[in-house]
Amino acid sequence: MRNKELLFEAQGLSTDGSEELLSVSHLSGVGPRSEKNVTMTEAASLDGYRVVDPGDLVINTMWAWMGALGVSRHAGIVSPAYGVYRPRPTAPFEPRFFDHLYRSTEYVMEMTRVSRGIWSSRLRIYPEVFLRMAVPVPPLDEQRAIADYLDRETARIDTLIEEQQRLIEMLRERRAAVIAGEFEAPATGRLRYAIQFAQTGPFGTQLSAEEYVEDGISVVNPTHIKRGAITPDAMISVTPEKAAELRRHQLEVGDIVLGRKGEVDKSALVSEAEAGYICGSDSMLLRPREDVDPSYLWWFFQSPESHSQLEQWSVGSTVAGLNQTTISRIVLPLPSVVEQRRTAQHLDEQIAKTDALIAETERFIEIARERRSALITAAVTGQMDVGEVA
Repeated sequence: MRNKELLFEAQGLSTDGSEELLSVSHLSGVGPRSEKNVTMTEAASLDGYRVVDPGDLVINTMWAWMGALGVSRHAGIVSPAYGVYRPRPTAPFEPRFFDHLYRSTEYVMEMTRVSRGIWSSRLRIYPEVFLRMAVPVPPLDEQRAIADYLDRETARIDTLIEEQQRLIEMLRERRAAVIAGEFEAPATGRLRYAIQFAQTGPFGTQLSAEEYVEDGISVVNPTHIKRGAITPDAMISVTPEKAAELRRHQLEVGDIVLGRKGEVDKSALVSEAEAGYICGSDSMLLRPREDVDPSYLWWFFQSPESHSQLEQWSVGSTVAGLNQTTISRIVLPLPSVVEQRRTAQHLDEQIAKTDALIAETERFIEIARERRSALITAAVTGQMDVGEVA
């Protein structure tokens, strides 16, 4: 069956915007925006937003390729940019079954395939294309049986995932507490006395996006700093000739790279593997003095005290940013280099254990989500007889 035989595009519009505003997430489907952690700017007026009835399929036209769609259990309104599809009166449509089906990995992949756009982040699924797509439609009693089974099994998996996420939160709190404990001593110096210099990355005409090449010398921006380590992007790099022009921005072993705009809590210690990389325009390079242990300084930038100061001294009208002046205001404990090394070694040992537990738990969650996705796909596509496994 084609979607157009099962659904039609609903055209109802809000007259005053007084209805419940709904949000569409790739993680949780359709629900009241007030119940979701969203940071999008609210529209000045909700007049003309699209009306959604319980049982309607809502698709975020711009993010369908990420799975941002679902069958709503709520009445409300959504942005005019969303697609709203209503079941035909006589269609065999069990909302819970089709919520699982349309959000399944296999169906999202098919929507991605037929979406239009120059690249993935600009793909769109248009109504005429979606309505032409084929969709499996088992008998209603079978739809209900599959929905009952999936509701039960996915609830179990979701509960397990939530428990593991709470464990990660607890481990991260413990991690932060251990780091904070090492920097409880009163500040004895300013950061400017612990570094040779602070250098922001190239900006303006020094380096443009058109000069990026593939598999060249990596450029490091905050997006490339993950869990305190640099993870370069092969597509964000420059030629050796361009790197030579930017040599004052090249990283050396022991340097610290800080996120400068919007992500001032991100930092990484440069190892031999990253030596020669270029500090990006949204980053700042700090080079410690010879009598300061680089690992100690990096651990300080992982501390809640450092994050608090960095946020306090960040500047910028719309996006927080750091510069040489604001960095110079940061204060920290500066014990002897022997004590600095002791602190860094202690944190290396203690935090490694916690990070290993966090990584293990995150992997468990990833496997659980993969299991959830595979279970849904198998059930809604008929690869599994839910009667036999129920």
